[in-house]
Amino acid sequence: MSQAALVVIAKSPEPGRSKTRLCPPCTPAQAAMLAEAALRDTLAAVAAAPARRRFVALDGEPGPWLPRGFEVLEQRGDGLGERLGHALGAAGGPALVFGMDTPQLTAGAIAHASERLGRGDVGAVLGPALDGGYWTIGLREPDLAAFDGVPMSSDRTCEVQRRRLAALGLRVAMLPRMRDVDTIDDAHAVAAACPGSSFAAALARSQRTRPTISSPWP
Repeated sequence: MSQAALVVIAKSPEPGRSKTRLCPPCTPAQAAMLAEAALRDTLAAVAAAPARRRFVALDGEPGPWLPRGFEVLEQRGDGLGERLGHALGAAGGPALVFGMDTPQLTAGAIAHASERLGRGDVGAVLGPALDGGYWTIGLREPDLAAFDGVPMSSDRTCEVQRRRLAALGLRVAMLPRMRDVDTIDDAHAVAAACPGSSFAAALARSQRTRPTISSPWP
C-alpha cells in the first residue's frame, strides 16, 4: 500500500479561541502562544514523517506557523466528528488525522502509525489519550459513518470510537497512549517530556514573563 496522507486538524491560534482550558492560570494571550507552539511542533513532526500528501484542516486563517508542503483544507461539519470525517475524506484513503494537542508527537510515532495502517490486516488505527480521547485516528478508506454516535471531548471517546469502528467491521490496531495538553498540569508534564520543543520553550518563556503560570510541582 502507498504511504498514508497525513492531516493535522487545527484551530488558528488566537487569544480567546485557543486552549481556553489553560485560563486561568494562563492569560488568553499566553494560551494562544502555547497553542501556536504546540501546532508548530505537530506540523514539524508531520513534515518530517513519510507521507503521500500533507494537509492542515483549519478553522480560521493560516499564519506564519504554517510550513511549506501542506495543503490547507477548510474544516467542514457541525461537530468534531463530522470535521474529522470530512478531513479524512478530503485526504482520501489511507489517511491519518492528528490534533494539535500533542506537541511531543514525533516523526517516528507517525511513521509507525502509518506503517501499521498500511498492513493488510487492519482497517483502522487509533491512538488513545490519557484523558479518554485519542490523539490520532487513521482509516484505510474514508467513511463519515465511522464517527456516528461517538461523543467527542469525553472520557469515553476513545472506547466508543473503537467500538464504532468494530461495529463497521473494521479491525482496529491500537497505538501507544499519549497525553493531550488540556490543563496547566498537562502542559508542564508534556513540556518535560519534550524539552527541546517549541512548546517547552514557550512554556518556559511564559513562566519568566508571567508569574501567574505556576508549576504544579514543588
